[in-house]
Amino acid sequence: MIEILLGTALGVVLGTASGIIPGVHANTLAGALLSLQVALLSFLGPVALAAAMFAALITHTFVDAIPSTFLGIPDTDTSLAVLPAHALCLQGNGEEAVRIAALGSACAMIIAIPLSILCFYLLPALQPYFDWWIGILLIATVGFMIVTSESPAWALAIFSMSSILGLFALRYTFLSWHTIGGGSAILMPLLTGLFGISVLLTASRGSLPEQVFRGIRMEDGTVMKCSLLGTLAGVAVGWLPGLSTASANGVLASVIGYEKDRRAYILATNAANTANAFIGLAALFALSRMRNGVMVALSELPLPSMSELMVTGVLAACAAYLITIRLSRSAHRLCGIDSLMLNRAVIAFVVLLCIVLTGPFGVVILLLATAIGLVPYLVNVPRVYCMGAIMFPVMLYSFGVAGV
Repeated sequence: MIEILLGTALGVVLGTASGIIPGVHANTLAGALLSLQVALLSFLGPVALAAAMFAALITHTFVDAIPSTFLGIPDTDTSLAVLPAHALCLQGNGEEAVRIAALGSACAMIIAIPLSILCFYLLPALQPYFDWWIGILLIATVGFMIVTSESPAWALAIFSMSSILGLFALRYTFLSWHTIGGGSAILMPLLTGLFGISVLLTASRGSLPEQVFRGIRMEDGTVMKCSLLGTLAGVAVGWLPGLSTASANGVLASVIGYEKDRRAYILATNAANTANAFIGLAALFALSRMRNGVMVALSELPLPSMSELMVTGVLAACAAYLITIRLSRSAHRLCGIDSLMLNRAVIAFVVLLCIVLTGPFGVVILLLATAIGLVPYLVNVPRVYCMGAIMFPVMLYSFGVAGV
C-alpha cells in the first residue's frame, strides 16, 4: 500500500505538470519514465513506478482542460473540446468550462470502473467480431455528418484533405525525431495545427474578459445523460483496436454538437477521455493490447494486479479533481491580458515543443495541418470534419489495408 501511495503521489505531480503544459501528453512522460526504468525501479520498485505512470495518465485527463480552455491549445485526446471551451473563456466563463470538464471526468471514473471490470470478464471472447465492424461504424458516422452538413461539398473536401494529411503523417512518422514522445508524438503537431494554432490565428483581438464563475449552468439530467454518453464512447474506443478518444470526439460531435450545446459537449468529451484511460488498463490485462503510450510503457514493467492499479486510478482522480478545481479559481488573473500577445507566445512555445519532439518532419506536418485547419474558418464550416486526420486511418486499419 505504501508503494501504491508513493507512486500515486508522484504520478499526480507529473500528470499535473503534463496537463498544464500545452502540447505535452502523458505518453511523453511515460516515455521519459520508461527511459529511466533501471534507475527508477531500484529507487521506487515496480509497483510504485507502474502506479506513477497510471496516476499520471488519469491526472492528465483532468488537468489538460486548463490549457485547452484558457490558451486554446488542444490535447491529442480532446481536440474538438478546445473549441467550445475556449469560446466560453472568451465570454468570461473559463472557470465554468474547466469545472464542467472536471465534473465529466469525475463522473466517468464512477461509471467506467464497473464497466471496465465487466469488459475484462465478458468481452475477450467476442473480440474477433468487434474488430471488423469498426470501419463500418465510422463510415456510417462520417457519412451522416457530411450529408447533414450545411455545405456537404466543403465538408467532404475538408474531411478528405485532413484524411490524406493524417494518413501521410502516421505512415511516415519514422521521419520524425523520436526523442521522448515516441511514435505517437506526431499526433501533437497534427492535431495542434488542425485545432489549436489555426484557431489562435483567427481568434479575436483585445484583452481577455474578466473571468467570473456563476455556477455550472447545466441541468442534472443533462449532466447524467452526457456523462453516460461520453463514458460509453470512451469505453468503446478504448476497447476496440485502432481507435482513440479523438475518434470518440468526432462521434460525440455528431450526437451532441459542439456548437449546439457547448457545455454538454465539454462534459461528454472529457468523460470519454477519462473513461478511455480506465478501459485501456482493462484491455491491457484482458487482451495484452496497448491502447496508448502509457499502456505500452506499463507492458514493459513487472505489473502489479489490475485491482491495485484501479485503486491508484481512483486516488489519482480524486486528487486531480481537487487540483483542477483549485487551478480554475486562478482564472481571474487572466483578466486584461492582451490576447494577441498571449496567442503569439503560445504559438511560439508549441512550435518550439514541436521541434524538440518531432523535428523538421513535425514542423512540416504542423504547417500543413494549420493550413487545412484554416479552411473551415474561411468557408464557415465546422472544424469537426478535420477529424478525418484520425478517423480515416482508423477506417483503413480496421479493413487491414493500411500499415499505419
